Amino acid sequence: MLVDTGSCERISHACHYGRSENGCADCKVRLISVCSVLALTELEELEALSHHLTLDKGQTLFGQDEPVGSVFNVIEGTLRLTRLLPDGRRQVMGFALPGDFLGLAPQERYSVSAEALGPVKTCRFSREDFAAVVEAKPHLLRSLHERAGYELNLAQEQMVLLGRRTAEEKVAAFLLSLRERYARAGHSSVTVELPMGRQDMADHLGLTIETVSRMLSRLDRTHAILLVPGGVRLLDLARLEKMAAS
Repeated sequence: MLVDTGSCERISHACHYGRSENGCADCKVRLISVCSVLALTELEELEALSHHLTLDKGQTLFGQDEPVGSVFNVIEGTLRLTRLLPDGRRQVMGFALPGDFLGLAPQERYSVSAEALGPVKTCRFSREDFAAVVEAKPHLLRSLHERAGYELNLAQEQMVLLGRRTAEEKVAAFLLSLRERYARAGHSSVTVELPMGRQDMADHLGLTIETVSRMLSRLDRTHAILLVPGGVRLLDLARLEKMAAS
């Protein structure tokens, strides 16, 4: 079930929604999120405007074309970002991981739907309140610009991914990109968690589910990766990187 564990009144102290005593200052993703540039006193000000929102697997954080009323910071879990095309087909635009901010684009309506792939925790802010904080803190605005640049780079990489690469190259590039994003969030490992299913990967890479499964099996069979429960272990990074760079 989707749970909103409450919000803080606009008073001088922060409300922590059952988090640790230090609240935002002790947040797992603070150092990789846009709010990393804020001082402790500024974090308390931001936290006083936040709601702690929890979703179960399959629940929707927001839907495509819904009015944008809130922005969200992903604390735990993974969200699938999808867009329904006019002909009814689904395109998986990407996956939101811990540290990602959602709803920051200037559009008045969400361009995608965000669905939890497992248990998800987020901090939710009124768009109006968050915009006021950003306007008052130029260093936070700069952090948002850096985040926008990072997301633009991901979008450009996705365009290349869907372009001239072979199916095997697409899968290899996807696994390496996911590994890099996990490492950025402080989870560096040769084992890459795959909270998304094969169909999600297929809809993201512009392939069929059969092709994705076949490519993963081929990479496993040639010892480039090892398929493990819930993910893959990257055994031959040099080979995968060569394939992804094609």
